Amino acid sequence: MSYLVPLPVIIPLLGAALTLMMARRPRAQRVVSMTALTATLAVSAALLALTFYEGPQVVAVGGWAPPVGIVLVADKLAALLLVVSAAVTLCVLVYSIGQGMADGHEETPLSIYHPTYLVLTAGVTNAFLSGDLFNLYVGFEILLVASYVLITLGSTENRIRAGTTYVVVSLLSSFIFLSAIGLVYASTGTLNMAQLAGRFDELPDNLRLLLQGMLLLAFGIKAAVFPLSAWLPDSYPTAPAPVTAVFAGLLTKVGVYAIVRTETLLFPDGRIADVLMVIALLTMVIGILGAVAQSDIKRLLSFTLISHIGYMVFGVALTSVSGLSGAIFYIAHHITIQTALFLAAGLIERRGGTTALKRLGGLARIAPLLSVLFFVPALNLAGIPPFSGFIGKLGLLQAGVDDAGALAWTVVIGGVLTSLLTLYAIVRVWNLAFWRSPHADVPRNGNGDGNGNGDGDGNGDGDDDDQDTELMPKLMVASTLALVAFSVSLTFVAGPLFTITTDAAEDLLTRTPYIEAVFPDGAP
Repeated sequence: MSYLVPLPVIIPLLGAALTLMMARRPRAQRVVSMTALTATLAVSAALLALTFYEGPQVVAVGGWAPPVGIVLVADKLAALLLVVSAAVTLCVLVYSIGQGMADGHEETPLSIYHPTYLVLTAGVTNAFLSGDLFNLYVGFEILLVASYVLITLGSTENRIRAGTTYVVVSLLSSFIFLSAIGLVYASTGTLNMAQLAGRFDELPDNLRLLLQGMLLLAFGIKAAVFPLSAWLPDSYPTAPAPVTAVFAGLLTKVGVYAIVRTETLLFPDGRIADVLMVIALLTMVIGILGAVAQSDIKRLLSFTLISHIGYMVFGVALTSVSGLSGAIFYIAHHITIQTALFLAAGLIERRGGTTALKRLGGLARIAPLLSVLFFVPALNLAGIPPFSGFIGKLGLLQAGVDDAGALAWTVVIGGVLTSLLTLYAIVRVWNLAFWRSPHADVPRNGNGDGNGNGDGDGNGDGDDDDQDTELMPKLMVASTLALVAFSVSLTFVAGPLFTITTDAAEDLLTRTPYIEAVFPDGAP
């Protein structure tokens, strides 16, 4: 059933082509987009089951056998991330459709949104499935070109400015990546990662270290690790809520995935493990200190996003099965949690008129459902038991303790401190935005909160149900609720999920299943 492998890339691209041809038929665009992403999720789930029971699945694109042709490889790691990313992109699409309908864009939406969103999805899936470095570069460029369009939707001054920063940084990382690809090909004569796994071992140590450093630098920018993360808090919060959510949940994780794949397959000796641990520690601590200093929810979440990338890098740096398994688990967990929080932030902005903490208040009483939609993933992000965030962090910290090195212990302490500061930042948001008395600028409903101003103008002459629907559109709430429920479900399936991530980690560290799947007769 290897024919399933290219479908997560092909289906969104076909959907993008169809929606582009339906530019004047918004309802048809929505149907096609929903169908495409639902099909992608179903195929990704089938691939996950297939890789778990039968091992990695490989397709040679165009029938050209590797290393001449491009290969797509679905192993446990890629398939798991395909499932999580497909579920997240589907929920965000529903959210964006609900936002468009609530804002009166049902008949006159931005016709480019749906095809661009589907192209972004195809770029993400192509990156996860890529079996050679150049096709990985292509996957990055596909999703980055689409993200350039999405981040500047609306063409406001702030979005154009933030988009310019995002474009410049992305082009820099792409240039470094492309330069590294050129050097890799000049040194080894191939870009197929399964073949490179053997040929890199034959290179001089200094050359291998140079190539490793260049790849890590390129992927570190994309993953927003410290000190390469300054661009993110100024870029993501200015975009529309669904765009910010999918960017925060997915795009940085593609960079993390690239680090995981290359460090385990191409550079398995762990030569720069200590460097990665220092990077992980600085990313955790400096990121969360930045979050604590913020007075805007979106910027605060952007800094927590940077901070928690450090946990994933720590798992990679440990170069152990338990560490890598914890990192993979945490990637899947963080994709869902971070996306859910940004979707909730979008609802906060609609309900409260802003995400600035000094202008919010009383949301727990005014919008109790919204409070739950923020509170649950926020606790999960902070690692409060029994949520998946606690389970993932516990696995990573236990792996660090098992390592028993002084540097590993330092990062473990930094991880605990980061978790406590994350909880502090979240509690601060809760106290200011949800718990304290409502700010005068926050629109209130008339459903038993004693204010009687159902239309938000303080006169009590509006229709309560209409006001609630306008401020909290049902489709936006339902999609956020679905994603929060999905994130909570990771807690209940943590055992089976850790089985998958542990198997994936073992395969990554041994390298044999991946290489033999691509070259059954041995790499040339």
